[in-house]
Amino acid sequence: MKKYVFVTGGVCSSLGKGVAATSLGNLLESRGLQIRMVKIDPYINVDAGTMSPFQHGEVYVTDDGAETDLDLGNYARFTNAPLSKVNSITTGQVYQEVIKREREGRYLGRTVQVIPHITDEIKRRIYLASEDPEVDVTIIEIGGTVGDIESVPYLEAARQFIHDLGKEHVLFVHLTLIPLTVGGELKTKPTQHSVKELLEIGIQPDILLCRAPYALEDEMIRKISLFTNVEKRAVISAYDVKTTIYELPIVFHQQHLDEIVLEKFAIECKDADLRCWTRMVETIKKAKRTVTIGVVGKYIELHDSYKSVYEALVHGGIANQTKVVLRKIDSEEIETNEKAAELLAGIDGLLVPGGFGERGIAGMVKAVKWARENKIPCFGICLGMQVMVIEYSRSVLGHDDANSTEFSHQTTYPVISLLEEQIDVKAYGGTMRLGRSASKLCSGTMISNIYDTELIYERHRHRYEVNNTHRKELEEGGLIIAATTPEDELVESVQWPDHPWGIGVQYHPEFKSTPILPHPLFSSFIGASLKHAEVEKK
Repeated sequence: MKKYVFVTGGVCSSLGKGVAATSLGNLLESRGLQIRMVKIDPYINVDAGTMSPFQHGEVYVTDDGAETDLDLGNYARFTNAPLSKVNSITTGQVYQEVIKREREGRYLGRTVQVIPHITDEIKRRIYLASEDPEVDVTIIEIGGTVGDIESVPYLEAARQFIHDLGKEHVLFVHLTLIPLTVGGELKTKPTQHSVKELLEIGIQPDILLCRAPYALEDEMIRKISLFTNVEKRAVISAYDVKTTIYELPIVFHQQHLDEIVLEKFAIECKDADLRCWTRMVETIKKAKRTVTIGVVGKYIELHDSYKSVYEALVHGGIANQTKVVLRKIDSEEIETNEKAAELLAGIDGLLVPGGFGERGIAGMVKAVKWARENKIPCFGICLGMQVMVIEYSRSVLGHDDANSTEFSHQTTYPVISLLEEQIDVKAYGGTMRLGRSASKLCSGTMISNIYDTELIYERHRHRYEVNNTHRKELEEGGLIIAATTPEDELVESVQWPDHPWGIGVQYHPEFKSTPILPHPLFSSFIGASLKHAEVEKK
């Protein structure tokens, strides 16, 4: 029978449940098991698509166009488990479906309640994510913190799994904080209270992952075990790793986390094969060369806003055996600074990521112009590519008013505009060009050489496109159209002429990059930036 692992969090949010859950998935995969990952978000939004990056970090997009929580990005980077809309569950989705059924009369006049109707819908969605007969273990991460009112139906549904399937098929992993006091002492009391909250719901955790700044001593582990009724060997020290989060599966394996899970499930399988993963971690640790990448964006204050971009840059560093130093630059700061070049000085490569809205665009245009004129490797993603086209139209073609209709409806040169089918769209959620689609690479271009193929499949999340009305003039002015949709209808990539590395793409390659298989565009970009760094040192 299929096995289910529920991962919950206590004391406070943002402890790293996603990384912890997917690290366990990584270990189980290394033993030859087929796993699935599910993220439950207790917010009432149907998905993350309309949420501000400041609120919830980046929106991770799956092949089928689901706009999901950033933890699915962690799942994709740590495991090989397929991801789609069924792997993301929100309160909005659950209640929307239950209310729809009630309106259709499918509950036959019964009073619709949280138990059993909401909890049944939650369970149905979890089972749906694991319906493939080849799946051995499904890991379900429940967002938020135990004690939050929003999480109660999900914890109740998880508790019911024990009654539905039997305790031998269901396991509870609880991630909790061991805080450090002002005096430098680690305290276990918050963990004790957090477990008590779970017990009141009817859930006894099988494994504790104790988040602390450093490894817990044996005496503290013994104390936690005693007060939480969790066996001592199942109290795992989830201490802060020094170099990279990709070290976490190795840390957990050293403490026998995967072995404990398999024993509790009575699963027999091969030993963990972490050789490839360990080599990758060692590459990061031993990197002697350094490259500085400036990321100019509008959501810089929150690291998670560009989580996949930052991680993909690290992956590009792995491919080049190079440490990537990130310099996060607020585009509004460049916009209001007369000496923008001083803010950008010393970077070896510039990346402008995606985003929406007019705020900070002028700063991005300044940064892109600086990179183009100074021959600095430049990578524009989605909005970043659109900014590259706008800047080229203004600076090279001489259209000072060139702009996107997203930012100016009055522009006389709308080089970026809405597709016809998008013009009358009023709803914002799930209405963009979303998910996996094909792009045709133009022969002889830099991007064609990087991919070394004619047709690629990448994920999109945008509403605006390069305006075909001005496409011919752009090409005649020297801008290289490097990729299009297969029918040549839409521009998918542009390339600067006479530049060492100036590429913009309309899609989001960061969503397909992993530490084991870095995306070729990020590998090439870091390689070009490294060349620039080495030239500057001479």
